[in-house]
Amino acid sequence: MPLLEFTDRGIYCPQADCYIDPSKSVKKALITHAHADHARAGHTQYIATHQSVPILRHRLGSFIKIQGVNYGEKIAVNGVEISFHPAGHIIGSAQIRLQYRGEMWVVSGDYKLENDGFCTPFEPVKCHTFITESTFGLPTFSWQDQSIVFDEINTWWRENNAKGIISIISAYSLGKAQRILLNLDPTIGDIYTHGAIENTHDVLRRQGFDLMEGKKVTNTIKYQFMEGSMVLAPTSALGSEWTKRFGNYKEAIVSGWMAIRDTKKRYDMERGFILSDHADWDGLNTAIKATGAENIFVTHGYSEMFARWLLEQGYNAGVVKTSFSGDETMV
Repeated sequence: MPLLEFTDRGIYCPQADCYIDPSKSVKKALITHAHADHARAGHTQYIATHQSVPILRHRLGSFIKIQGVNYGEKIAVNGVEISFHPAGHIIGSAQIRLQYRGEMWVVSGDYKLENDGFCTPFEPVKCHTFITESTFGLPTFSWQDQSIVFDEINTWWRENNAKGIISIISAYSLGKAQRILLNLDPTIGDIYTHGAIENTHDVLRRQGFDLMEGKKVTNTIKYQFMEGSMVLAPTSALGSEWTKRFGNYKEAIVSGWMAIRDTKKRYDMERGFILSDHADWDGLNTAIKATGAENIFVTHGYSEMFARWLLEQGYNAGVVKTSFSGDETMV
């Protein structure tokens, strides 16, 4: 019997009687990170990194029963050694390593290899079997260094500012918003944040993370005094009545999907900036090689095509169907 099984509730470890990122209610859930498609309500007990605990309580309720662990800390559940290791995806994100009787598996969750300067950078973990995402598992996806992208974003904002135009950027409240906020040039103008983003930032600031406090957009703000400013808003706000009330504004999406030309057109955006919290093609291949694993299971994204590629490279590769489904504009 393999150490991990793939069930309709999620990835299951029979020996430890626990699930990783389960999609349905279970007794014990190991959570790779706090995004909604990986961390769901209704579990009896949660185990996650200490950095993830406050945001999980914020999103799922202060009442949840949750155990926090440090990166690299080992816990034993019915003989199974479990540890969490940095995934570099967002704050608190982790790869989960399980070992039992010499058999070692790693569930990657979502990950990226570029050090974004905010969350703990990705660390490869040796194992026999690696479960990888493949959100951007095609050679066409190749990311530039984030410094280049943020130079483009600040240039766009500076040009809008000179014309008195408000710049609105989509920023998923957990992950992308922090990267953008840390790399905006505050000398250009004022920075405002949507309430959903500011609430998330409040949780992170209470943990000790150094995040500049943006001006929260409220109903009492006089929009004529916001000329030339930058607004960080959730992806759901783009094209909505909430953004239309700003009057003279331009919107942009920051996402890995902007590498596909038709995506920007589909969202009716003037600008799209290519930046993702997931690994690109080279990143996926580099991470897999670094694990030393012979057996690779591929989840969500271009899973079938990426698995075929891995088979051609000599890996024992297969596809695992999961319910993970990231919003196109948040990744």
